[in-house]
Amino acid sequence: MRNWFFSLLVLASSAVSAQTSLDPVTITATLSQKRSSETGRNISIIKGEQFRNLPVHSVDELLRYVPGVEIQARGPMGSQADIVLRGGTFQQVLVILDGVRLNDPNTGHFNSYIPVAPEEIDRIEVLKGASSAIYGADAVGGVVHVITKTFAAKRAAQQSSVFGSVAGGQYGYLNANAGLLYSKDKLHIGAGLLTNNADGVQQRGIKGFFHNNTASASLKYFFNDKWNIAYRFAWDSRHFSAQNFYTTYIFDTAQEKVSSIWQQAKISYQSGKQRLSLDLGYKDLHDRYQFSPASAANENKSQLLQSIFQYENQISEKTQVVAGFNFQQKRIRSNDRGNHSLFQVAPFITLSQTLAPNFYIRPSLQWIFFQAGNAELVPQLDISYKRSDWQFRASVGKTIRDADFTERYNNYNKALVRSGSIGNPNLMAERSVSYEFGADKFFKDRLKVSASVFQRFQQRLIDFSTTPYAQMPRKDNLVETGVYALAKNIANVRTSGIETDWQYHWRLAKGQQLTLNAGLVWMDSNTSDSVMSFYISSHARFLTNFSAVFEGEHFAFSITGLFKKRNQQQAGAINATVNPSYFVGNIKAEYRFLQQRAGIFAAIDNVFDKSYSDLLGAVMPGRWITGGIKYKWATK
Repeated sequence: MRNWFFSLLVLASSAVSAQTSLDPVTITATLSQKRSSETGRNISIIKGEQFRNLPVHSVDELLRYVPGVEIQARGPMGSQADIVLRGGTFQQVLVILDGVRLNDPNTGHFNSYIPVAPEEIDRIEVLKGASSAIYGADAVGGVVHVITKTFAAKRAAQQSSVFGSVAGGQYGYLNANAGLLYSKDKLHIGAGLLTNNADGVQQRGIKGFFHNNTASASLKYFFNDKWNIAYRFAWDSRHFSAQNFYTTYIFDTAQEKVSSIWQQAKISYQSGKQRLSLDLGYKDLHDRYQFSPASAANENKSQLLQSIFQYENQISEKTQVVAGFNFQQKRIRSNDRGNHSLFQVAPFITLSQTLAPNFYIRPSLQWIFFQAGNAELVPQLDISYKRSDWQFRASVGKTIRDADFTERYNNYNKALVRSGSIGNPNLMAERSVSYEFGADKFFKDRLKVSASVFQRFQQRLIDFSTTPYAQMPRKDNLVETGVYALAKNIANVRTSGIETDWQYHWRLAKGQQLTLNAGLVWMDSNTSDSVMSFYISSHARFLTNFSAVFEGEHFAFSITGLFKKRNQQQAGAINATVNPSYFVGNIKAEYRFLQQRAGIFAAIDNVFDKSYSDLLGAVMPGRWITGGIKYKWATK
């Protein structure tokens, strides 16, 4: 198996970005459209169509094979997964949908619940590294930005398309994925549905079931050449077995249901070289977690209200400025965490300047005001220089992250807590400074090889660590014999790493193309705290992930895989182990007919039937065989 794995690396496989251009247009690094080579940042771009081509079942599984992205999955096919970039904690990645943040104020464990159906996705841009000067709090390890077809649409002639697929498989698996897109001059409409359901594999006293559903609809209307408006409504529901997702107790037979309503609107005005936009977003999420049938359920209801005003001016051919402000209102109503409300305001400005041909510099600044009255000034500087087929880039920036409601108030409102994670209302916001240097080498229009060196110095990092009862800052509902993990500010953490990416795209004979892609990351984190905290110690020390897609006139074949090396962990009470390393591979084969409008496909997840866990106690399924049919109709 190892020889087969490294043979794929020799073929230069890399993440899921199947774009034909190796220097695509991006908006994530600069808040305006720029070539990737002008941003000074390492960015991976995934086309939405890859969801159909690869052996993946949910958006978090798609992200799992992006270079440098570590997905720490607790359950399969969209049940729950933490997103990790550059060795940060799962709360240190900012997830954005069409310019509006999705991070839930309750907990970062819900950040992978992206409320949009895959058929609505145009592309996903993954920006690695510090981005708080542009996007504000939470953008410490990087940004995952989902951009949809409707919100990215421009005025066009009439066209429409409909896609649908159904699949089934072992353990009662049933999947449906559907979408439609309609455009006619001023009006664009999109909608989609994704549902994953299974009885699941047998666990300890419960089956690993899941019922995960996402439905979304959007429209965009152009009033004229200057004004347009876009709107989206989405419903997302995840109901799944959550055994040992958060504990290592043998009597844990938990299940959880997380349902949310998402709405967002965008009003844009453009005249000449100036552009104004106003984004509004509202998220209403209900989380119900029940540890066992005999225990009372935790009921958490969180809301996130936000608005973003942005002004963009192309002052000259060499100078562009983007400025604006971001407002957030966060609320929670919980029988476990209590009732709380916080707001945050942040004005920002970024300048893009061309100093000489192919030499770009971009200073950015954001001033983040928290409700408690304290404020943080967050600067960043990005530099890029291109010479012939080489691209050189560098970035330095400060980042900040405030505690979420779970970190502040978990188990705070209960009458009696004998063990578990305990929130800390006195937490201070994290601070860090990140540096990175990198280079990209282009080999004509087929191959791009990238390498980056990065380092992050963190202060007051928030994480849970084992704390004796005597040292607990609040003992009102605790017992002297209890075992607790307290959320606290770790003194200092230094994370260093090297990452390399490859992107290769080759058009063969007529109607045939081959995309081979991969990424490797080496990382290490050191803390001055005497007791290693949980999430800081869980990220991979070495990670490589890859995908390969071959498309022919009638046949398509794809493969994905990842190899991960990390710290070993054990929990004897439930006979659980996090192995120091593992490799997982998946394959998918498809036959297309009716002029490629229809197809039948089969997929095998975890081909080698590897037993593994990303997080202690949450065992992932072994080999899983699925198959189905799909059909696409389009007209112009």
